[in-house]
Amino acid sequence: MHQPAVLPVAAFSSARPALPERLRLSYLQAVPRHMVHRAAIAEVFLTDAVRTGEHSFLVAAQWPRDHALYSPGSDGTSDPLLFMETIRQALVYLAHAHYDVPLTHRFIGFDAEFEITDPAALRVGGEPAPLVLEARWTWIGNRPPNRFGMRLDVVLTVGDRACGRGALHVVAVDDKRYAMLRGRGAGPREGAAAGPAPRTLQRVHPSAVGRLRAKDSVLVRERTDGPWQLLIDVEHPIFFDHPCDHVPLMVTLEGFRQLGHLLLHPAAQASGTGYTLLGMEADCLAFGELDQPIDLVVRERVPDPASGRTRLTLDAVQGGTPLATCRSMWAAVAHRAAVPLPA
Repeated sequence: MHQPAVLPVAAFSSARPALPERLRLSYLQAVPRHMVHRAAIAEVFLTDAVRTGEHSFLVAAQWPRDHALYSPGSDGTSDPLLFMETIRQALVYLAHAHYDVPLTHRFIGFDAEFEITDPAALRVGGEPAPLVLEARWTWIGNRPPNRFGMRLDVVLTVGDRACGRGALHVVAVDDKRYAMLRGRGAGPREGAAAGPAPRTLQRVHPSAVGRLRAKDSVLVRERTDGPWQLLIDVEHPIFFDHPCDHVPLMVTLEGFRQLGHLLLHPAAQASGTGYTLLGMEADCLAFGELDQPIDLVVRERVPDPASGRTRLTLDAVQGGTPLATCRSMWAAVAHRAAVPLPA
């Protein structure tokens, strides 16, 4: 297990790319949606990518100043899960556009991590900020053409200000190997995704999990002394942007994020403060099926009063099988003052 105080990503050996290479990046339009495995154009955040070395790239992205799901936090900064989704899109795009990984291959996540090192740089301003990922590609367990193993390490910059780092490790396999991995859980590529039987459990109020809309809350609980559970809503237009035969990585990460918010904020709000998510480090252990409950279990909660930070370790478990483990770091912050309405 990594040291929990810092979410480590290997440092880049090369110097920061020169300004002319950055000026080649375009922010005029999003990349084709199928190249990042998105059905909705509005959910594509990448705008361009240029190669700067044999396995190094600059990737341009634009985050919305507001978003139906990934809305800014109470401190006025962009939702950190936008960063993780941008890393996911960057890896998929580079795989198809620069390494000829077939569009028909299925991508399976092994581990994902990100850390926001300078939250102030991600404060939402008067216009969308030009984001750049300084990216390095590494092949891991690569056996083309049927199985590609890859990892993308990135540094996030706004302007020329480095403010985050992250990584994603996945494999991409053809349909035959995917069916072997999935067994009975494999589903068709097209058509409606199969979901669980309807459940009458009440969603946690969105304000308690840091969301604005009721349908964006993904936490439920069968009884007050039982574990929190991840609500699988295959009708959600962003979590399930396209049909899927298992629980997507970003849905699981959202469950971890919302449970962290639910656990930490009640005590903080009494003192007029809140918590912001600084980073996550997730290990993906098994596929999450759509038709079975997923428990979210708190393994460790370690506050550090001196720094105002709290480390949470959470597990996702389905039918006794561990699906994922997430180590996250939260920091206490002052809420952004509300702007009074005009008389």
